Amino acid sequence: MAAFLQRSSVNSCYRTHFLPAALGVHFLATMADPTAEEQAHHGAELCCECGQFHLLPDNHLYNFQNEVDDELICHICLQPLLQPMDTPCGHTYCFKCLENFMQEYNFCPMDRKKLSLQQCHKSSLLVRNLLDKLVVVCPFKAECQQTMQRCELEAHLKNRCPGFKKYKCELQRKRNPVSKGKEEPLSKVETSTPRDPEVPRDPEVPSGGSTLLAESSAAAVVSLGTAEPGLVNPAFEETEEDAPQRASPVAETSTIEIHREDPEEELGMRIVGGKDTPLGNIVVQEVLRDSIIAADGRIAPGDHILEVNGVNISSVTHCQAVSFLRHPGPVLHLIVLQEKGFSNKTTQQDSTSATNQEVIHVTLVKRDRSEPLGIKLIRKTDEAGIFILDLLEGGLAAKNGKLSRNDRVLSINGQDLRQGTPETAAQIIQTSESRVNFVVLRQPGMQLLDQGEDGSTSNNSSSSSGGGSPVHHRRRLDQSHYRRKSNYQKELPPGYVSHEKTVAIKKEPKESLGITIGGGRDNKNKLPIYVTSVQPIGCLFRDGRIKRGDVLLSINGIDLTHLNYYEAVSALKSNAASHSVILKALEILLTDTTDPSLDIKERGFSWSPLWITWLGLPSYLHCCQDIVLSKGNQESWGFSIVGGFEESKGNQPFFIKTIVPGTPACRNARLKCGDEIVAVNGVPAVGMSNSELIPMLKEQKNKVTLTVVSWPGSLV
Repeated sequence: MAAFLQRSSVNSCYRTHFLPAALGVHFLATMADPTAEEQAHHGAELCCECGQFHLLPDNHLYNFQNEVDDELICHICLQPLLQPMDTPCGHTYCFKCLENFMQEYNFCPMDRKKLSLQQCHKSSLLVRNLLDKLVVVCPFKAECQQTMQRCELEAHLKNRCPGFKKYKCELQRKRNPVSKGKEEPLSKVETSTPRDPEVPRDPEVPSGGSTLLAESSAAAVVSLGTAEPGLVNPAFEETEEDAPQRASPVAETSTIEIHREDPEEELGMRIVGGKDTPLGNIVVQEVLRDSIIAADGRIAPGDHILEVNGVNISSVTHCQAVSFLRHPGPVLHLIVLQEKGFSNKTTQQDSTSATNQEVIHVTLVKRDRSEPLGIKLIRKTDEAGIFILDLLEGGLAAKNGKLSRNDRVLSINGQDLRQGTPETAAQIIQTSESRVNFVVLRQPGMQLLDQGEDGSTSNNSSSSSGGGSPVHHRRRLDQSHYRRKSNYQKELPPGYVSHEKTVAIKKEPKESLGITIGGGRDNKNKLPIYVTSVQPIGCLFRDGRIKRGDVLLSINGIDLTHLNYYEAVSALKSNAASHSVILKALEILLTDTTDPSLDIKERGFSWSPLWITWLGLPSYLHCCQDIVLSKGNQESWGFSIVGGFEESKGNQPFFIKTIVPGTPACRNARLKCGDEIVAVNGVPAVGMSNSELIPMLKEQKNKVTLTVVSWPGSLV
């Protein structure tokens, strides 16, 4: 079916109005840049997100700098897509365009196939990111000539645009001409941002072996600054003075094949996220040492997993993602989205001469923990990461013969070192028990000078393997975890219920309780004690009230919530000798799910609670830690967040969603994707919305203290 359009070519920007016709769909396009008086007469308001006059329920208007690829154009309004929606028949429209059309018709505008809005779903993350990368011109052309990506325009208007600031001042002066110097609460035009309409939920992924079409092949490089509801990138916002030097963060999609001799062997990584959480995507939180993933070296913490064996998991529940990733098989095909840093430097480096570069995997085996590898590492001023300067004669690496001078070290034991330092590499190597897995990038024909590239080679080169003077580092102190303070308390998220129960049991003195436990406050995540199994022998199995996953609060009046693992084992054993035992336990229930994938196949997997289970743990059992980030004047913090209060969803926790390589958040190494932000500089985040928390983060110039709670991701 044809779509007819009448439009003005001025600024490549216009508004569409739905006008049903007998034989076709016609749209009347009007120029988007009339005077404020004309727009006010027609009931339009200045939108704080796009900076143009339009009725707030209508689509945003943008002045695009360049021609836009036809694949990114809405088939209804013929403009770059906004909130793109895919139909089952393969067409893509703006959500509002499609919603308006479906109010009049029940077929697809392009091929007239029967269609309902409920059958449509959001386009892939890659498509949305590509759209957000489109370059637009600031609408206040008289005062501001800047161009930026579409997703950056709203922040530009609010924080840096002199034209928008001038407009707000003039508007306030017109509304309140008497009080010249007195401040007045901002008007509706200044503060109101149109809310995203309710988008239909994505169709459920079949629990069987059927596959979904991959949505991740739309582009090789995409921006991380997306416009998803609830996703903000405060750390990527540059100040006005450093805007010319700082580009937007970018990421690349990669196809990775993982081969395993034992089809049921664990991959060895922890994941967080899922469409049933504010994170949305499935994100790698941690890669375990000496695992299959660590040995492969191409997957790192922070990577977003988009597809598993041809099945799109970018919009599945957490449990479904765990099930897909735990599925046995000799070969695992993954498509991942990997952050590469900021485009003005890192992306160019990573793409330089890519066809001539080779990724090499090398495993060195130490006879004992203290044996040096005989490698000198260097940091260069013009490239990110660390490089091999030399291999000491007679050393373990030289005898192995697979590493070479000028190899760039991508990872060691699965820990991402693309933006790392020689000191970090030294610590990883020195704490390795026996096997040290290197993944290096080699470009033939290049040699390093013996001189230090950054003037500090002699210090850095010996730090990785004991080839020169050894590295002396203090034992890491405790991370100063503490119980969640009363002013940090929060209610359980929607869908969770915690049930406290008291179990009194009469038993024989020599009869065992018959449970195994995990957790403990000595755990790196400072977990409470929880039940990992109830054995078919023992009084608790016979009683039946204590279940796997229950959190143990006390036994015979002895508080277990502050004990480490060994203290808890001792307390349970000593009290099990009594004739009667009184256990207090907490059961965490997910009330709004009937997902069959909760009963996940666990062959070969050591059991532990899934990450989503910990989200239902009451606040009084949380252990917080303070993480201090420091940065220079021209740096970004380097992380993005999701969550916060929304009227439609209520209070949701704030989570770290992305961490960009080479930034303060990445260098700190303690902040992880999936961490919950509890407070910023001691100010509780509970109950805040994005619009309240983001300014707090932006106001911190060189130092910020994040209070976070970290839960271990689900093991796959």
